[in-house]
Amino acid sequence: MDEKSPSRKGPDFCSLRYGLALIMHFSNFTMITQRVSLSIAIIAMVNSTQRASPSNASFEDPLADTLSNPSKPIKELNTRASVYQWSPETQGIIFSSINYGIILTLIPSGYLAGIFGAKQMLGAGLLISSLLTLFTPLAADFGVILVIIIRTFQGMAQGMAWTGQFTIWAKWAPPLERSKLTSIAGSGDQWQDLSQEFSVSLSFSTPTPCCIMPEGAAFGSFFILCVGGLISQALGWPFIFYIFGSIGCVCCLLWFTVIYDDPSHHPCISAREKEYIVSSLAHQSGVLSSLPFIAASSCTILGGQLADFLLSRSLLRLITVRKLFSSLGLLLPSLCAVALPFVASSYVTTIILLILIPGTSNLCDSGFIINTLDVAPRYASFLMGISRGFGLIAGIVSSTATGFLISQDSETGWRNVFFLSAAVNMLGLVFYLTFGQAEIQDWAKERTLTRL
Repeated sequence: MDEKSPSRKGPDFCSLRYGLALIMHFSNFTMITQRVSLSIAIIAMVNSTQRASPSNASFEDPLADTLSNPSKPIKELNTRASVYQWSPETQGIIFSSINYGIILTLIPSGYLAGIFGAKQMLGAGLLISSLLTLFTPLAADFGVILVIIIRTFQGMAQGMAWTGQFTIWAKWAPPLERSKLTSIAGSGDQWQDLSQEFSVSLSFSTPTPCCIMPEGAAFGSFFILCVGGLISQALGWPFIFYIFGSIGCVCCLLWFTVIYDDPSHHPCISAREKEYIVSSLAHQSGVLSSLPFIAASSCTILGGQLADFLLSRSLLRLITVRKLFSSLGLLLPSLCAVALPFVASSYVTTIILLILIPGTSNLCDSGFIINTLDVAPRYASFLMGISRGFGLIAGIVSSTATGFLISQDSETGWRNVFFLSAAVNMLGLVFYLTFGQAEIQDWAKERTLTRL
């Protein structure tokens, strides 16, 4: 805070770093579509209304059906595919396997990214996930065990790609533009687990709230939920995997061609932009910059597990759990932010508080963030898209406000930034504690049509 910041220039949305954010956006979009593909396809894969043999899968013979029933449309025959006898318990294992894969690679991938380079790690993760998506229909014919294995390795690949993004932004994002750049990049995959669980609930015919690590969804989740069903109906469920797996492979070519680990080695970056980024990051510590993300991931996972434990044991009501974790996720980082100006003389204490702020704020993931699944499961994706839009606007406004405040006086400006963020958190917490609910609203309930 005491050092004079480098000269700033306004954000140039035609610059290379914003192009990197856009490419990363489409990479995240591709990974979320690949991840949620099975959640959409499973509705057709286990459709009990189609004829199934006693074995693992049955195949419809278009020629035989045509001969036995000439009036049946050819288009309907062409969309038939394998039907599998998977129980709800088996489906639950399949869906959760990708989360186990992600957890396994969160820490090792961060270490490997420092050795092999974030570009290689993220690109390899995207490529492996895309290839496994292409082979998923074939794996389903060989048995459910192979599907679980593929989903686990796909989670490991996406965990590699997710962790590698932060290493890239540590070298590409100037401190005053990190919110904007990461918001653009992350909006392709935000809330992916939420959208996945919502679509899974459709296949189980009962919407269930979840408390799993969110990474995700505005664009990617909305797109797959809208288009996946149409693809399954028109071409057959295997084409959901073929189409989005192929898109991922094409995106990999763009990634390996355009992206570089740092601006210093990029052949197309302008000298002005390179100097601006390098000078802005001259005083940053790479190891310390990664610690808040590790803390955030840990708190998200632990918070989700604790919330589900409290609900499964009926220790607290659903609305109590939502308000409890919302209070922790807003109150704890606010206290840390308010304390920061008063412990500036202690380097270690300052670092600890800066790590705890993003870490504890992710406890909200088990609170109000997934509350839309409780009050309006039918419209969860639509409402999440709206709330994510407000989140993106808030990221832009906060970055602009921060730049304005610290431009007057660095030390006083940062103190005002921390106080202002704490005040906004408290205002939101009071509003949610007052009006928050967990029951399905009347306007979100399904209406039963009756004939007179």
